[in-house]
Amino acid sequence: MKRPLATALKALPISRNANSLRLLSGSSAQWDALKARQTQREQAQPKPLNFLESVLNDTSASLHRPKRPNSMTDLSSNAAFQALISKPIIDTGALSGAPHQSPQDRVDDLEPYHFHVYSHKHNTHITCTKPNREPIISMSCGNIGYRKSRRGTFDSAYSLTKYVLERLIHTGWPMKMRRLELVLRGFGQGREAVVKVLMSPEGKILREKIVRVADSTRIKFGGTRSEKPRRL
Repeated sequence: MKRPLATALKALPISRNANSLRLLSGSSAQWDALKARQTQREQAQPKPLNFLESVLNDTSASLHRPKRPNSMTDLSSNAAFQALISKPIIDTGALSGAPHQSPQDRVDDLEPYHFHVYSHKHNTHITCTKPNREPIISMSCGNIGYRKSRRGTFDSAYSLTKYVLERLIHTGWPMKMRRLELVLRGFGQGREAVVKVLMSPEGKILREKIVRVADSTRIKFGGTRSEKPRRL
C-alpha cells in the first residue's frame, strides 16, 4: 500500500536551499524555523575582508591574516619598514659627498695585491697579481736578454726588478694599489737582489704599500728519495 504524499515528502532529505525548502515542506511553521536556522548560519560565518576574498570566497585566509597598519605611525613601527630604512638597497653615498666605491675597490680593501718572487739557482721569476689572483705582469731574467748561466746571477735579478717597477709605474698600477704583500720563494741570488731594489729609493713607491712579507719556499717532508745532487 502506497504512503500518502505528505508522508513521502517528510521522508525526503532536507535541502539547505531556501527555494527547495518551500517545496519540500507544506507547513509555514516549519518553513519559518528552517529559515531562521539558515539566517543564523549565515550570520555565524565570517564575512570577507576585501573584494578579492569576496570573489574567491576564501574566508579561511582572512582569519589568519596579520593586522594591517591603519596609519603612518603603525607603518613606521613595522619591522620590515625599519629594515628598509636602515639598509637601503641603492647606494646613496654619492649624495652625501662620500667617495663612491666600486665592488672591485671593496675587494681591494680586504685582500692585498701580491708581488711574487721565485728565485732559484738558474733563474729569477717576478709576478705581480691583483687581489683576485689575476696576473698584472710576469717576467723572468730571460725576458730582458739574459741567456744561459747569466740568468741566475745577482745582476740579472737586480735588472729584472728595476724593469718590472718601471713597467708598473708606466701603467699606473702603484696608484691603484693600497696594500701589497711580498711573497718570496727559493734561496737563489735573486732573492737578495729584489730586496735590495725595494729598499733603495727606486722601490719607495712600492715599499710604502707593503703590509706583509711571506715566504712560500717549498719544504719537502717525507716522500720519495731525492735525486743525487749535481756536482760541477
